[in-house]
Amino acid sequence: MRRVVAASGAIGLAQRLRALPDVVEVLTRPAELFSYESDGLTLERGAPLCVAFPTTAESVSAIVRACNEAGVPYVPRGAGTGLSGGATPVNGCVMIECARMDRVLEIDATNRTATVQPGVINEHLSHAVRPLGLFYAPDPSSQSACTIGGNVAENSGGPHTLKYGTTSPHVLELEVVLPDASVVRLGRRDGHAHGYDLRGLFVGSEGTLGIVCSATVRLLPLPEAVCTLLAGFASLRDACAAVSTIIASGIVPSALELIDDRTIDAVEASVYAAGYPRDARAVLLVELDGPEVSVGSERDRIREICSAGRAVEVRVARDEAERLALWRGRKGAFGAMGRLAPDLYVQDAVVPRTKLPEVVDAIDAAAEARGIRIANILHAGDGNLHPNISFDRRDPEQLRTVRALGEAILRICIDAGGVLSGEHGIGLEKRDYMCLMYSEADLAPMHWVHDAFDPIDRCNPGKQIPAPRACAESNPRHRGYEHVSF
Repeated sequence: MRRVVAASGAIGLAQRLRALPDVVEVLTRPAELFSYESDGLTLERGAPLCVAFPTTAESVSAIVRACNEAGVPYVPRGAGTGLSGGATPVNGCVMIECARMDRVLEIDATNRTATVQPGVINEHLSHAVRPLGLFYAPDPSSQSACTIGGNVAENSGGPHTLKYGTTSPHVLELEVVLPDASVVRLGRRDGHAHGYDLRGLFVGSEGTLGIVCSATVRLLPLPEAVCTLLAGFASLRDACAAVSTIIASGIVPSALELIDDRTIDAVEASVYAAGYPRDARAVLLVELDGPEVSVGSERDRIREICSAGRAVEVRVARDEAERLALWRGRKGAFGAMGRLAPDLYVQDAVVPRTKLPEVVDAIDAAAEARGIRIANILHAGDGNLHPNISFDRRDPEQLRTVRALGEAILRICIDAGGVLSGEHGIGLEKRDYMCLMYSEADLAPMHWVHDAFDPIDRCNPGKQIPAPRACAESNPRHRGYEHVSF
């Protein structure tokens, strides 16, 4: 959807935003706007009218009010690390950049909660509460850069989602600016809200229903013991089989990651080198936490499972430094892959854990048929795949091929009984593929909810929920509904 604002109107709106209290900066020059044309999904780009930096909920509300009066759409943004195009600007929009809203407002160690503005970096929150014996569990791989506001918008996960879940169960209360510019609180910091769970509705809504201006989140006590193991396998199927055996044994690791040989090569050739075995086809990274006695017994059991499952190497981190080194490689994997080409397309889908070997084989075959080599990283414990595709978007043919491969990957995962996303969200990238999972009857309530909050579709428009025509084009069962108004 392309929207054009007359030059005089654009200048006038930018000047109005600059005059608002607590708006510390408004960018308008093309060179300044370039880096805001996409988030981490560089397949899609847009041209914002300007980028405004508020510092309070009141200033966010004032920006939204000004946009409404000018008839201009707006798109909220955190650090821009999202990988589904959730923060891709609509042409001619005002981008509301929340990075300067970066204060930790309160830490309540007694009740184990923290209240933060949306621009607080995920990892900074855990660093802030660690001296109190606490931590914030959701840990996306981009946690050193991504923001809590973005995590709430996307319902982000991370390696430790297997045990601790995605962002949603850790959010207690939200302060939100709605599309009519009103400021409301959803949920309660004590966790005992009543009525409709509007807090839950906003987590994962990708900024389409309003803009989060503060969040009260749940903190957890640091575990007594933590143990990290590395197991190398000669085949990916053996590694996947070990994952299923570990889960079937009743052990719930805090993390259970699978890294393939192409990713290992990229990591070991980068500054993130972690000492992964270069001769392994796949590596499992397993982390356990909890009481020392149970961690010790589970560690021994996992060593037995991996050894019996034909692991060529099983190694336990001897100390904290070695444990952190193993995780440095995993957390830095996307950065290591990014060195291989100008652009990196990271897919995100979930399949039943037992289907992982055949799905990975099918994805590899789809890539090879298009002349592309894929590197795979998996949150294997819950079946969450991240195929990594290196490419150069300046080459139109590569761009077309990568888009086609992305669609093929999603269809492979859906056909295997999977879902479109585990943690990256739907955004712009997967919006029209929602029709592969949901019927028109399923999608209708989503449109009703959206229209109740944003009937004029100015708040991050065009994201997450597909139009009926798009569904009819991508899925035959939707044909005949192209003109239905959900």
